[in-house]
Amino acid sequence: MNKSEIIIKEKSIPYEIRRKKGNRHLRLTVHSDGRFVVSAPRWYPLYRIRRFIENKSSWIADKIQNVDFDKLEKKRKFIGAEYKKRKKEARQIIENSINILNNNSQFSFNRIAIRNQKSCWGSCSRKKNLNFNWQVAFLPEELKNYIIIHELCHLEELSHSQKFWKLVESLVPEYKQLRKKLKNHSV
Repeated sequence: MNKSEIIIKEKSIPYEIRRKKGNRHLRLTVHSDGRFVVSAPRWYPLYRIRRFIENKSSWIADKIQNVDFDKLEKKRKFIGAEYKKRKKEARQIIENSINILNNNSQFSFNRIAIRNQKSCWGSCSRKKNLNFNWQVAFLPEELKNYIIIHELCHLEELSHSQKFWKLVESLVPEYKQLRKKLKNHSV
């Protein structure tokens, strides 16, 4: 990942370049926090990526015109400080919940990581490692449990296939309602 900046309407806007092996085209993603990411093939030259961004600058400006970057930076710093303060507490809460929720199913996993993720509540790797955003620990109980069970189910079925959702539903019948509630909480 490569970080850089572009000047759009006299504002310095940070962006990331992510080069991925499987990418065949350039893709631009603007996030709600004002960040934007350019995904590009590994072989794509940097000058062409910059030209692509410059050509899209009015579109980018339109998307981020109402973003208060100073406020966002303060929020990021606050969340970073909270993460450092509460990481151990979050780990204990999440590990205890996993032990309780996994008691009947007995999914096997390797390790649990607690992170300060920006865009997701949790993930599960092919190596059977569970990753959780530290903020999961402080969500309402039903949402925390849903996220944990969701990731535990990925230990058996990595994709979001029909088989995966049936497994989730067998453990959390009201998962659809919980997913909707979760949208009211931001990472």
